Amino acid sequence: MPLQEIADGVLVHQSECIQSNAVVVRGHQGALLIDPGITRDELAGIARELDERGLPVVAGFATHPDWDHVLWHPALGDAPRYGTAGCAATIREFVGREDWRAELTDYLPPEFADDIPMELLGDIAPLSPGAERLPWAGPRIRIIEHRAHAPGHAALLIEEPGVLVAGDMLSDVLVPFLDLAAEQPLEDYLAALDRFDRVADAVRTVVPGHGSVGDAAGLRERLSLDRAYVEALRDGREPDDPRIGPDAPFDWMPDVHRGQVQRLHG
Repeated sequence: MPLQEIADGVLVHQSECIQSNAVVVRGHQGALLIDPGITRDELAGIARELDERGLPVVAGFATHPDWDHVLWHPALGDAPRYGTAGCAATIREFVGREDWRAELTDYLPPEFADDIPMELLGDIAPLSPGAERLPWAGPRIRIIEHRAHAPGHAALLIEEPGVLVAGDMLSDVLVPFLDLAAEQPLEDYLAALDRFDRVADAVRTVVPGHGSVGDAAGLRERLSLDRAYVEALRDGREPDDPRIGPDAPFDWMPDVHRGQVQRLHG
């Protein structure tokens, strides 16, 4: 899929793999590339299209340390790739393990596993702890860090066009994926949704890590749906959620849901 402009100066490439969204923000001297992915051909294609548009990659950003958000390709160049301090520390610890490649194999979609580049995985430059702005020559971007889904997770609010790049949250195809290794995964997730609520009036477009781009009304709907899902898990109820129903976009999503319930409640 070629880059699609979703707001002034903001473009999205959606991968065939889990509807993953890479986001490009046009700056004064080139492009910021957020969560690029997923296959070698797709990454090379993004690089080629940016080159044709006269947009060299001047910075990257990883919203969180999951493998599909810390990818890169030599054709994208060697611009600094930023993440929160927690994101950078988590992926650095992971790739420091002797058997990290074998460990990662279990998480890769088998139909794409051989096409995903691992050579530059996770080379993330940490921002200062608590950083609130992305340091780059382009539109003002606010960093909204939280503890939901993964350590060091952050959304980016591109202020002038009102675009919220949400990372692995606010999806229309995936239920909330909890960080079940955290001490309070449910509370962490609800706190992150509260943070998004507080900036919702400034958002005109939301881009999830996976799924469809939404408008301001869609953001409100996704906030409500995600909150209802997490509260149902907290209260021991079965969520009424179309993402795990008979018409679920991904047939494996009900299994993810059941796994979360099992881990939370035994």
